[in-house]
Amino acid sequence: MSSATGILGRKVGMTQVFDETGNRVGVTVLECGPCKVLQVKDGEKDGYHAIQLGFGAKKEKNTAKPLLGHFAKAASEPKRLIREIRLGKAPEDKLGDEVTVAIFEGIQKVDVTGASKGKGFAGTIKRYNFQRQRATHGNSKHHRALGSLGRHMSINKGVPKGKKMPGHMGDERVTVQGLKVVKVDAEHNLLLVQGAVPGCNGAFVTVRKSIQEKVREDKAKRPKF
Repeated sequence: MSSATGILGRKVGMTQVFDETGNRVGVTVLECGPCKVLQVKDGEKDGYHAIQLGFGAKKEKNTAKPLLGHFAKAASEPKRLIREIRLGKAPEDKLGDEVTVAIFEGIQKVDVTGASKGKGFAGTIKRYNFQRQRATHGNSKHHRALGSLGRHMSINKGVPKGKKMPGHMGDERVTVQGLKVVKVDAEHNLLLVQGAVPGCNGAFVTVRKSIQEKVREDKAKRPKF
């Protein structure tokens, strides 16, 4: 059994399933693994415990030679996505092992990390949910304008750092925590989670054992008086 607490995959899409009580549940289907263990890191040599996973096929002609050597050490074909999964203890996995979605058997919740959909240039109303300005009484030319930048503009002759302004929206690293695991289909490498997952269909994601799940397990281990 792998000691990995996470796996790489891609978002397939959304659908609906029925639970034990007959209620309809909206779920996101994730294709997770199998992932190849490309590198094993330990605390003595690297300063922390982790395993490096690879997912998704990639043509050899499109892969750099240094990466080809890295994949050859693990007896693996070139992979498109490479990510590290940190661990709290020394991993039991060896170089070249495979990690499958079966690691989530018995897990109730997971955290999913991915890149949100890119939406291009957007104003403050769409980007930050700002309120519209008045449409009458002499202010009819600035319905969706940002408004004043404040006194900082005149004092420091510049826009304050972190000011919410129009700009590029989306295409950011987003993590959705505490998604309920509805079904684990190890035969077809599928994981069904309740709710939405960042990114478009086909986008790569990283699925980890939820922080909430770890808290629940820690509470279960505490002695009861």
